Amino acid sequence: MTGIEFYTNGHIISEADSMRQKLGSLAKQYSATSAIIVTDAGITQLGYVDIAQQSLQQAGIQVVVFDGVVADPPVEIVNDAIQIARDNNCDLVIGLGGGSSIDTAKIVALHSNNFESINDILDQDVSEFYKLPLFAIPTTAGTGAESTFVSVITAQDGSKKAIYTPNILPDVAILDATLTLKLPRHITAATALDAMVHCIEAYTSRTKKNPISDALALKGLQMLWNNFEKVLNQGNDIDARADMLLGSTLAGIAFVNASVAAVHGLSYPLSINFHIPHGHANALVMCGVFTFNLSEAAPLYAELARAVMPTQTAGMTELDAATLFISQLKMFLENSGLEYRLSELDIKKNDIPALADIVINTYARLIATNPKDMNLKEVTAIYEAIA
Repeated sequence: MTGIEFYTNGHIISEADSMRQKLGSLAKQYSATSAIIVTDAGITQLGYVDIAQQSLQQAGIQVVVFDGVVADPPVEIVNDAIQIARDNNCDLVIGLGGGSSIDTAKIVALHSNNFESINDILDQDVSEFYKLPLFAIPTTAGTGAESTFVSVITAQDGSKKAIYTPNILPDVAILDATLTLKLPRHITAATALDAMVHCIEAYTSRTKKNPISDALALKGLQMLWNNFEKVLNQGNDIDARADMLLGSTLAGIAFVNASVAAVHGLSYPLSINFHIPHGHANALVMCGVFTFNLSEAAPLYAELARAVMPTQTAGMTELDAATLFISQLKMFLENSGLEYRLSELDIKKNDIPALADIVINTYARLIATNPKDMNLKEVTAIYEAIA
């Protein structure tokens, strides 16, 4: 076996109402005196910021809130958050919300005397930078950002830039399922399918597959798979929500140590060019990519299929089990209420050549980790199949 380097949080809490009950005391353990909560306006409106702020203030910690995060955060937004943290001498950073808020918080935590603007560190090695203590509190069960050491932001030219170093791994992840109870059905579905993709791509990674990620991906996928329809149809089931949230975190730990692949490569241009939410974009292209991969990855997809559908796959060949696995994922998408054709999202067939070109020329690193190589013609065909 080749060598493994594996990273994850030092502290993970999975407990309902844990943000209210434990955030302040956890912050005191890090000797915090002034905290910044990095979030978006929607999370503020839901009242979650008030809960976090109260817990911190009861522990004697001053709090400032930045709730200007938007999806696929541009550098300008990240710089604004950094400036507020600097102005208030914050010594603790808390990312509260979806992946965009937590990704923004990761960069804010790097701010102390390291750089003037985030533009200064794009494509730079930040592994030696000092980082402030960083807490991540997800409000969706999907991105896994609370347990990853990557931050994806939007550069001034509109491209996605990833800052990727264990130095931005959150110190503490608080998994409080009560924060996911108010998620609308379409966000619940999109983020859950995103997390399933993380598990599947980690398990089938061509370049960084490893036994630790495999175990986490397998368990994470089982938790997500077994609770997906339940949280869509019974959104107030706190136990199902908790399992989804923990499953998403396991998926995040798995993929950041094993890598994602072509599903993400094909989804990024949809998000950037047409503002399709990341999880939805992944869901749109996942079955096309997995079907394309069958000639190389059928044995691995079959292993996943047998883990989540043991009865249905009993006695099946690897190919049949893998094909059933992909068919069930397609059914999950079609029954979720999410759009599953590009045309439903105002993406036209004549947009496809440009999208495919972006995949090949900008996201080759994600094709490289895919179980099977792809060329421009093959990427185009995957898009065209869902047009």
